[in-house]
Amino acid sequence: MSARDIEFLLYDWLDVTALTERERFADHSRDTFDQVLRLCQDLATTYFAPHNRENDLSEPTFDGERVHIIPAVSKALRAFTDAGLVGAAMDYEIGGMQLPHVVHSACMTWFHAANVGTTSYLLLTAANANLLAAHGSPEQIDTFVRPMLEGRNFGTMALSEPHAGSSLADITTRAVPQDDGTYRLFGRKMWISGGDHELSENIVHLVLARIPGAPEGTRGISLFIVPKYLPGEAGSTGERNDIVLAGINHKMGWRGTVNTAPVFGDGNFTPGGKPGAIGYLVGEPNHGLAQMFTMMNEARIGVGLTATALGYTGYLKALDYARNRPQGRPIGARGGAQVPIVDHPDVRRMLLAQKSYAEGALALQLYCGKLVDDQRTAPAPADRTRAATLLRILTPIAKSWPSQWCLTANDLAIQVHGGAGYTRDYDVEQHYRDNRLNPIHEGTHGVQSLDLLGRQVTLDNGAALTTLLETMAATVSTARAAADPELTAFAAALDSATTRLATTTAALWRDADPVTALANSAAYLEAFGHVVLSWIWLEQALAATPRTDDFALGKRAAARYFFHWELPRTSTLFDLLDSRDRTTLDLDPSWL
Repeated sequence: MSARDIEFLLYDWLDVTALTERERFADHSRDTFDQVLRLCQDLATTYFAPHNRENDLSEPTFDGERVHIIPAVSKALRAFTDAGLVGAAMDYEIGGMQLPHVVHSACMTWFHAANVGTTSYLLLTAANANLLAAHGSPEQIDTFVRPMLEGRNFGTMALSEPHAGSSLADITTRAVPQDDGTYRLFGRKMWISGGDHELSENIVHLVLARIPGAPEGTRGISLFIVPKYLPGEAGSTGERNDIVLAGINHKMGWRGTVNTAPVFGDGNFTPGGKPGAIGYLVGEPNHGLAQMFTMMNEARIGVGLTATALGYTGYLKALDYARNRPQGRPIGARGGAQVPIVDHPDVRRMLLAQKSYAEGALALQLYCGKLVDDQRTAPAPADRTRAATLLRILTPIAKSWPSQWCLTANDLAIQVHGGAGYTRDYDVEQHYRDNRLNPIHEGTHGVQSLDLLGRQVTLDNGAALTTLLETMAATVSTARAAADPELTAFAAALDSATTRLATTTAALWRDADPVTALANSAAYLEAFGHVVLSWIWLEQALAATPRTDDFALGKRAAARYFFHWELPRTSTLFDLLDSRDRTTLDLDPSWL
């Protein structure tokens, strides 16, 4: 990652130091933020990055009873948890640091960039703890959350099932009530990251299941805590729960995180003398999906942050390679020494594209992190509401845009390396394979696009879209007032794009036909995302003006690239959407 860019985004653009004026963050200062950022950079460099390649080459194995993971993973996780970073953004009362979420997000980029496979265990654990802190009982928080923040327990989210995939309405895992108030769970889950290991004393699974007699569909889903080991006396680890693995999945990338197919309640273990995995209901029955969205939405933004970090580190490695790899001579040169490939315009094009994707995505992620802080702590209720509204509509973009375009950045990083990039001698091929999961992870592009166009832009008569358009319009006004011809041109282009976004959205829903409106939702997501990132780049260009140092000029160059090369892509997409094209709707599957 780039410490200089993180500093620019946090302090020069987002002014996160002002958050310390709020009661929740009053114990902090820029000095404490900088200390934690430096600590995370050091930990990621010292403990996470060195075994990233080993994680990829020596992925977890399962011998039928135990999952085996290379020792370096446990050492890195222990360094992280010993520093108290699992609950860095959580409340003091349960062992957290109460860091602003935006600062915590910046901290986590170092770990995602250094070693995404090892960091995943921490991402899942923090999201699990946040969900239980929001919806669990005081006893559940004491029993399960505090040990997670101490690093003694790690967490998972167990949603998907082999036959259901993303269609959670079709899950069949059963939760049978018991006389003592617990439940016995029976069923199979799939694609559960961190689902079994010996990296911690216990694993806390958050499991979606149905109580007999529950309503059909998503309205009948409940959420349960199902630990690998039952709680013992005085915080000790008790009896083994009835959870085993059918096996582990072997992935194209992200190989350092064990990905499992767990079975609940098949009788291999009999806690309390009978089969069935013992679970504890979180909150009220049949509210599980709404509760799980606390974790899912956090995980979606976390996936976007991961994709961003992988794209960013690939870009920096490609930049370093281009500056140091001599090859060829400038066009028109006759003889002379070879020049670094960064001197060739097409290589600079590829580097500038990567820079615009990675730095733009990082800015978007940190902006969303600031929205999380504002929705929780802004002094005025209206500001909290506004932040929550913006965060809601930006979440599909924050997940999907970096997953698509930072993957493209990784592809370009390989291209910059040439044939060397296609070998395992360089990290960029692994970054590409690792990042290829993110367009699938926590809801595919298709799922996110349906959420964006089918729900977020229509809720409350389009209130979220209106708020976002107003926010972008304010940036346009600021840029026009800056008396800078280039910024004025950027403002005009963004103004035109936002107008097109508004009119296309209205046209898609003019006859209230969801089948036709949503048929091309993926194109809508892509166009919407590019408009949002153009706004993000205009914001960064404004923050970098009128400075003339190399860093600021680099920001202006990346903004220029995005407005000249990327924003024009949206015109074709809007044309397609406005035509209400029925190619996919009218296609008979037998023609494929």
